[in-house]
Amino acid sequence: MPELLRPDPPRSLLERLAAARAAVDPARLAVTVGVVLLLTAGGWWLLRPARAPVEDTLPRAAPGDAGPPAASAGSLPAPPSVVAVEVVVQVAGAVNQPGVYRLAEGSRVTDLISAAGGPAADADLQAMALASRLTDGQRVQVPHQGEVLPSSATGGAPAGATGSGVTPAAPIDLNAASVADLDALPGVGPTTARAIVAYREAHGPFHQVDDLTDVQGIGPARLDALRELVRV
Repeated sequence: MPELLRPDPPRSLLERLAAARAAVDPARLAVTVGVVLLLTAGGWWLLRPARAPVEDTLPRAAPGDAGPPAASAGSLPAPPSVVAVEVVVQVAGAVNQPGVYRLAEGSRVTDLISAAGGPAADADLQAMALASRLTDGQRVQVPHQGEVLPSSATGGAPAGATGSGVTPAAPIDLNAASVADLDALPGVGPTTARAIVAYREAHGPFHQVDDLTDVQGIGPARLDALRELVRV
């Protein structure tokens, strides 16, 4: 009878690992590992997520966005408002272009005459208060040679004047003028205007301009300033 082959006894784990190590070629193993690493690196490079351009990472304004919010009113000082201050004055008499003019506040009588085209050939500038400061609503009369005007009409103002400083276009009738009419005269304030009316009511109409000296508060100097502006 032939002899039956008996299977080899099972080998231990250490024996199997030693046999596997002996069967592997070190050079081939190194090449295989290198190929695997290269394939892994190449696959990662090809499959990596693409990076967005730098400009795409910046915030974008939504449609209709007008930009960053404006600074509040309290965050920055408001620029000072510039308001032009001026006076409106009238010039008449011996000037080339009489009329009403707008001049900067602080202007003088000489500035008004220059704005009116300069003095006429027969103007008497020596009788003018050329350096006097103009006031709003004032009327300045430039005299002709030989013409005598009160100082208030030529740009000057009598001392202590409290009236509006506007010279009337025509003399005022002392016997018909109201308190408001008299108050408009240069150098005549509300108190003096009421005193003139009270004197007229108590003593009757004025007979001559010189009778104004009988009114309390009107002396010779004020009478001279009013002589050409009133009549009876």
